[in-house]
Amino acid sequence: MANKDYYEILGVSKNATKDDIKSAFRKRARQLHPDVNKAPDAEEKFKDLGQAYEVLMDDEKRSLYDRYGAEGLKNAGYDFNGPFEFGFGDLSEILSSLFGGGFGGPARNPNAPRRGSDLRLDFQVEFEEAVFGIERDIDITHLETCGKCDGKGMEPGTGPSTCHTCGGTGQIQQTTQTILGHFTQIATCPKCRGTGRIISNPCKKCHGEGRADVSKVINIKIPPGVDNGTKLRVSGEGDSGKNGGPPGDLYVVLYVKPHKLFKRDGINVYIETGITFSQAALGDTIEIDTVDGKKQLKINPGTQSGTVLSIKGAGIPYLNMPARRGDQFIKINVNTPAHLSDEEKKIFSRLAEIESQKSQKESIIDRFKGAFTG
Repeated sequence: MANKDYYEILGVSKNATKDDIKSAFRKRARQLHPDVNKAPDAEEKFKDLGQAYEVLMDDEKRSLYDRYGAEGLKNAGYDFNGPFEFGFGDLSEILSSLFGGGFGGPARNPNAPRRGSDLRLDFQVEFEEAVFGIERDIDITHLETCGKCDGKGMEPGTGPSTCHTCGGTGQIQQTTQTILGHFTQIATCPKCRGTGRIISNPCKKCHGEGRADVSKVINIKIPPGVDNGTKLRVSGEGDSGKNGGPPGDLYVVLYVKPHKLFKRDGINVYIETGITFSQAALGDTIEIDTVDGKKQLKINPGTQSGTVLSIKGAGIPYLNMPARRGDQFIKINVNTPAHLSDEEKKIFSRLAEIESQKSQKESIIDRFKGAFTG
């Protein structure tokens, strides 16, 4: 993935519009579909094409890719080993949806093993769980092979019969008269739905589907550094396959709850804290909240309101590289007291007199310097 140029794969420029990308995808998809293109690497190239389409049609992913390349997408948690984001998990189904099928290649055998569908589950985690990682049990519901009929879809001890409508081929010919003559089209048999078989005694448990919904609890490991939109793949926990095919995968999409103190931007954490006039003027060492707990922060004398200080390594761990961490940035706000005691008023009044005398002295010096330089 790291060395792939998605613009080159689609054959478009870097300023291509979404219409340009969609048009290029349609054209290239027709050329690379494995039913049409018999080259050994056709399917792999088609998957690359799907990845390129997914990234460049999504504004957020495209912006990330343009800035940091495919490695940036990987570090952000995007996983391209699963279904394409535009809603398809099977290569042939992509073309069937986009173009209505029919590319002159052999029809898919409906009785052949087929991989199960990938599933998506949105899951919310606490801010601290996203920072440090955690193991969580989650409830899922997916399709599993029916235990009663072993996925065959018929009552045990019974068998299917040959479809008389298509003679067991799963296909029928339909001829239409047009002004240009007769037009013959091969279509899926509506009686057996392309299987060539009729099940007279469907399984009562799964109603002839061969698969049934099952609810279960699974344990997932959430690594440190995940963020909103991070996808975790749980292999084999999607829907079970058909006709003995392998199961799909489960994709857990994470969403992080906002924190009442911390704001996150990538791997860095931001917070604001207030200090007094005396702390700003004289300097101090204060305690500051971090994701790791309380830490000491030095305030230098003369610190101004709005100053931003930092604590190195107190931010978010890099995803898949937890030993590396971002920083925490602290914006300093100098608090103006709303109510003063009599003693405080005297102190501030005396401070105001000193500042006034200092200002007058500096003004006299400036005029004196100006007389010589003028």
